[in-house]
Amino acid sequence: MRAIDDSWKRCCQRLRAELGEDVFTSWFGSLTLESIAAGRALFSVSTRFLKSWIESHYRERILAALEAEIGGIVALEVSVRSANSSLAARTAKSDPRLQSPATDVDGGAASKSTPSSDPARRNPSKFESKGFWDTLAGSPLDRRLNFSNFLVGRANQLAFSAAQRASEGRPGQSPAVSPLYFHASVGLGKTHLLQAIAHAATAQGRSVVYLTAEKFMYGFVAALQAQTAIAFKEALRAIDLLIFDDAQFLQGKVIQAEFGHALNALVDAGRQVVVAADRPPGDLEALEERVRSRLAGGLCVEMHPLDEPLRVKILEARIAAARVQNPQFEVSSAVLAFVARSIVSNGRDLEGAVNRLVAHSSVGGPPLTVDAAEVAIRDLIRAREPKRVKIEDIQKLVASHYSVTRADILSSRRTAIVVKPRQVAMYLAKALTLRSLPEIGRRFGGRDHTTVLHAVRKIEGLCSGDSALREELELLKRMLQD
Repeated sequence: MRAIDDSWKRCCQRLRAELGEDVFTSWFGSLTLESIAAGRALFSVSTRFLKSWIESHYRERILAALEAEIGGIVALEVSVRSANSSLAARTAKSDPRLQSPATDVDGGAASKSTPSSDPARRNPSKFESKGFWDTLAGSPLDRRLNFSNFLVGRANQLAFSAAQRASEGRPGQSPAVSPLYFHASVGLGKTHLLQAIAHAATAQGRSVVYLTAEKFMYGFVAALQAQTAIAFKEALRAIDLLIFDDAQFLQGKVIQAEFGHALNALVDAGRQVVVAADRPPGDLEALEERVRSRLAGGLCVEMHPLDEPLRVKILEARIAAARVQNPQFEVSSAVLAFVARSIVSNGRDLEGAVNRLVAHSSVGGPPLTVDAAEVAIRDLIRAREPKRVKIEDIQKLVASHYSVTRADILSSRRTAIVVKPRQVAMYLAKALTLRSLPEIGRRFGGRDHTTVLHAVRKIEGLCSGDSALREELELLKRMLQD
């Protein structure tokens, strides 16, 4: 047995070198070789989830390592150790938030799950230690952000309907669509919808975790430092509904990979996942392609800029709330219409406008006029935001303008008829988008950032002495921004 143990240690060294330290520690930390008999290697792990994951993802790698070090191994079997001594099992039993509504840690029938936010308030001592249990308590929820006070218009009707449907499931019931992905600019109601889903689903008895990207990153790093990454993974996969906000801020290759694993595990297990970000999945260049693809494979819903009727409804609601504290506060229909026309950016600016109107209105003084309102909200009045220009649109327009194809621009051809349009397109991508040079290079057939920089400088140099080219570029910019 001593020789087998030594051989298994060498196998572990092979696996650690192939998979990396983080992956090995996360998935193989509790894997124990029990015996080898008749060409079959018998292993044990601490949880059913680890057994399933290792069998489905790492069986062949383990067999290859065993064959290289021991030889004659044709099959492996993984069992769950009968003594539930793992940290995940002990803690999950003491914390009902982490038990699946269908099965408990041992695979038996589970009792009704407790909402993720309530135990932390009832038993705060359980959550005093810093680490991943703080993360699984979820990010703070605002009780005011619910479906009843979410104002619906043409800009967000589809998103509102999809959010309500996601919140109406029962524990153990497979979702109609998972993942559900919302994207919109700031201040258009993404977080309001996500928290409304959390409140409604919690009321249905489902175990819910609402996380921001920052909270998730903190929790996973804390779990790695405390060597409790396996328990973190298993606990996160035991919930009914994961709500993930601000996905655009998710950083770090290992952390992104773990989010991808959690996403896949929850979706494959028939659990509901709701994600929100400020752009579509395909534009989240910082995320791994596998994660972007999985997010795009669900239902992606864009929340559009607020139209004027919806802005009026938001202003009316905010003014009504302000009058609760200031009963004498009055806003005429003319002022209301002026503010709704002037502030077109987002709901937060509309709320800020009402706060400024309250501050500028005098108790018992003359009614608030349009001129006075203009002075009050001057800092919030902005010109309409320019259209968000996409690199693909630039490539298509430039290709059409110069009578080449988009495939020509992305190709490796270096003929003059293709090089100039390609350089012009790269120049416009740098001028009209917020993409970095490496990102632009990747969108142009996987080119290096130095190629993009050369193209930008080349076009800038030509423009200095060629008025026709300057006019040509200005025309292309106007066409892209209109």
